Amino acid sequence: MNRKMILNIIGKIVAVEAAFMLPALLICLVTHDGRGAVGFAVTILIMAAVGVPSLLLKRKRQSFNAREGFVTVGLTWIVVSALGALPFLIGGYIPSYIDCLFETVSGFTTTGASILSNVEALSKGMLYWRSFTHWLGGMGVLVFVLALSPLTGKDSGENMHLLRAESPGIRISKLVPRMRSSAMILYAIYIALTLVQFLLLVGGGMTVFESICTAFGTAGTGGFGIYNDSIASFNPFCQWVITIFMLLFGVNFNIYYLLILRKLRQALKNEELRLYGVIVFVAVALITANVFRYFAGFGEALRAAAFQVASIVSTTGFSTVDFDRWPQLSRMILLLLMFMGGCAGSTGGGAKVVRVLVMLKAARRSVYKVLHPNSVRLIHMDGEVLDEETVSSVHSYMITYFLLLAGITLLVTVDGKSFETSFTAVVSCMNNIGPGLSAVGPAMNFGSFSIFSKLVLTLAMLIGRLEIYPILVLFAPRLWKR
Repeated sequence: MNRKMILNIIGKIVAVEAAFMLPALLICLVTHDGRGAVGFAVTILIMAAVGVPSLLLKRKRQSFNAREGFVTVGLTWIVVSALGALPFLIGGYIPSYIDCLFETVSGFTTTGASILSNVEALSKGMLYWRSFTHWLGGMGVLVFVLALSPLTGKDSGENMHLLRAESPGIRISKLVPRMRSSAMILYAIYIALTLVQFLLLVGGGMTVFESICTAFGTAGTGGFGIYNDSIASFNPFCQWVITIFMLLFGVNFNIYYLLILRKLRQALKNEELRLYGVIVFVAVALITANVFRYFAGFGEALRAAAFQVASIVSTTGFSTVDFDRWPQLSRMILLLLMFMGGCAGSTGGGAKVVRVLVMLKAARRSVYKVLHPNSVRLIHMDGEVLDEETVSSVHSYMITYFLLLAGITLLVTVDGKSFETSFTAVVSCMNNIGPGLSAVGPAMNFGSFSIFSKLVLTLAMLIGRLEIYPILVLFAPRLWKR
């Protein structure tokens, strides 16, 4: 285990996180928020004390294998979250460190689950940092640093191990030959989409601060709102803009790169994108018909249904209505969308549409082989044969996913809450969605859970964001042996 290189990389990430706290510190100073300013200033000093020694470590070995990539990613996200929670605690806005950690992990993992019952009690500096954690965690902390400079000192295969461990999906491919260039392209697209949404929201009547925080939450598909009613107080135009961009950020970013290269036909042939579109269309149509009687007219019902479908399928977690009060059919559709999530290579969470697609194709092949035992039938994806190793990895992932889901739900039920509350809380956290149903619905929060359950759910958020393995490997005893 190349411990010095791992610590060196974590030191770089901590330094970047400290730099990103400076705008929040400035906002606190401008708005005369002394508590918040002290919180961020002290945290930055702590980060310097933690990060600088790690940066000065001399690495004897430059090689970096896949195992070390998973360990680095898992430890980085834990350290970044642990330090990112300090401003809330030092500033006195959230008195319990466990609650601070839950809120911060929820931000970085783009979950959006909150323990706060009164979001508006936070200062602007704290609200900015809370929303910005979504934006930074959406595309990935290590991907951002990789876009600035190679994390292992060279633009080589070692960086691919880090990207594979942090990025969601069944397979990771380079957009261009150089890994760093691929990361830069991804972040350029990410920044451009965020900027376009910000300008549209400002043009639609939001203030600059509201637009920035909302754009951060949408881009990272996170869902932290700056008001207690989330997005409900904004006008219909802004709600439609947010709806559209939630769906856009749930799309594989490789599709946007193809569009930039003017390969429209190739982009539209993407099977995952087409299934994503069909699922969204069907879900919106069914829910609109189901909740029509709850609204003043068709347009209002359509807007509410489209917003909530986009919010859940992209795992953003914003809300304009309390959908926990909707009919059972609509609630069940939203629950199913929680499991599926967005596309691979997007900022969305969940199991990903591509895995659902592979499972459907594999199931169809199994039925065919029952009828034709001696046949050889391959699984195709976007016109190419999908290798059996990839199909097997999808099956393994889904089995592990559901075993963890069952185990974590069992742990959370110790609190004695209803099954609907406990189960949807775990589903929400593991799929990085935010709201669940019943006591963790869009009008409620996670503050009533015990310290034990909050820690378990915090772990669930990290497991879901990093797609299980980077966190699970940290619990393997053999990993830490020399």
